[in-house]
Amino acid sequence: MKQLIYILLVIIGFFLSCKKQAEKKNVEIKEIKKPKPIMFFGYNLNKFNVVHDTIENGESFAVILDRHHVMYPKINKIATTIKDTFDVRRVRSGKSYTILISKDSLQKAQVFIYKHNKVQSTIIDFKDSVISAFKHKKKIKIVEKEVAGEINSNLSVTIDSLGLQPTFTNTVADIYAWTLDFYRLQKGDSFKLIYEEKFINDTTFVGYGDVKAALFNHKGEHLYAYKFIADTIKNDAEYYDEKGNMLRSTFLKSPIKFQYRISSRFNLRRRIKLYGNRVRAHRGTDFAAPYGTPI
Repeated sequence: MKQLIYILLVIIGFFLSCKKQAEKKNVEIKEIKKPKPIMFFGYNLNKFNVVHDTIENGESFAVILDRHHVMYPKINKIATTIKDTFDVRRVRSGKSYTILISKDSLQKAQVFIYKHNKVQSTIIDFKDSVISAFKHKKKIKIVEKEVAGEINSNLSVTIDSLGLQPTFTNTVADIYAWTLDFYRLQKGDSFKLIYEEKFINDTTFVGYGDVKAALFNHKGEHLYAYKFIADTIKNDAEYYDEKGNMLRSTFLKSPIKFQYRISSRFNLRRRIKLYGNRVRAHRGTDFAAPYGTPI
């Protein structure tokens, strides 16, 4: 009887052992995948706490770093060390910045990235004993485009209707400043332009490049403008007409930016109602501009 019980125990033990081995075989070994590095100006963001923010009115470089646990002696050392690359006093409200903060219990700022615009940034690294700063410029893709328009009111209104920015109006006006009076444009005048647009990441518009060629039809007269670099050493570019004559001359046709409205023109026979419609000569031209316009 004892022998029988012993045999049964051995058999039960054998089956339990086989079951445990089978369970071990069914256990899946899962590999823990490391997160893919997220690179930002050469830094792996996975290693930092990241703050994206905008400089508020009254904020300074020191105030921002102090808020992120950097002591004032260290801030002063940073400002002194990088002064030849970046003047910390020139940070401006409304500008974007990014701070990379340590993930330890101290939560100290270690890198400050100041964005001057969509293209240029300054990176200040003070995470180690060595403080450094360098400038970064994103790669710009230049796309050549063409546009044509007809004047119905004035140049700025027409440019705006074509989906172009106001700065482009000034660019066109500067090209023809010596040959065309933009205050005397007529309805039906027209223009064609070949110009450049700048993009980063192929989709983000960051501004205009050169106007390479232009044609303005004013009162039936064709006014051509071709950009040409005559001095390759100084890289000085000028605009020339179809006969090779430089458009720039001594006197401007529109000496004052044409977006300023003429409030009173030169008129030797001007009559003023306030004075009984008497003739009071106006020997000048008055312009109206918004408050704050520099003189």
